[in-house]
Order: sequence, then C-alpha cells, then structure tokens
Amino acid sequence: MSKQSTRLLLAGLGLVALSLQAAHAADPDDMIKYRKNVMSANGGLMGASNAILQGKVGNKGQLESNAKALAGLNQDLASLFPKGTNMGDTDALPEVWSKRAEFERHAKDTQAKAAAFAKAAAGKDAAAKFKDLSDSCKSCHKDFRK
Repeated sequence: MSKQSTRLLLAGLGLVALSLQAAHAADPDDMIKYRKNVMSANGGLMGASNAILQGKVGNKGQLESNAKALAGLNQDLASLFPKGTNMGDTDALPEVWSKRAEFERHAKDTQAKAAAFAKAAAGKDAAAKFKDLSDSCKSCHKDFRK
C-alpha cells in the first residue's frame, strides 16, 4: 500500500470514528442534567467529608470512601462541560467555554487535589488535603459558576 493510500485509509477511519462518536454524543440537555448530578454528588461528598473532619459525626470509617468517590468524580471534570452545553438550565458561566484553557487548569487542579485527598484520607494530612480540595472547588466556582 502506498503512503498516500495509507494516509487516505487513516483519514477515512478517523472520520468514521468521529461520526460514531458524534452519533453517540449526549443531547445537551441530558449532558447538563448529568453534570448537575455529578456536581450535586460532589457537593454531598464534600459536605459529608467536612462533617467527619470537623467531628460533627462519628462516621470516620467513611472518610476514605468519600475521598475515593470524590477522586473518581473529579477524574475528568472538564469533560462534563462539552461544547453545546452552555445554554439552557445551567449554572456554568460562559467563561467555561470562552476561557477554556483557564477552566481546564482549574479542573486539573481540582482533579489533583481530589486525588491527594483520597491518598491522605486515612492519615494525619486528611484535613489539610480536604481544605486544599475545598479551596480549589471554591476558586473554580468563583470564576466559572453563576
């Protein structure tokens, strides 16, 4: 097969893959609902973790699972905000899309902080790592949420 034939074949396969991906893309309204559910779960886990760390509840054994769940939910945070989900029933500001690189930096920071909290949840640094995560969430909300 010639180089040009190989390139055409690869280009064609790429187009097929993109077409399949587009065919399975979520409806914007469904994606917004999904995003809201994930963010609601994040908020619930943050609140539950905070209550444990402040000693308001005695469920210390659940801190690790909460932290792991937060790490999982925040693993690819930016993907919850694809193009086309900037309208409708959303609290996301237009800057999520117009300042995408900055938003993605915030998302990666939150991902890293969530992973660090999950790693530290069983140890003495849990409260400090939780605060780092909380500060990252607040910073992103300040710049990118209504």
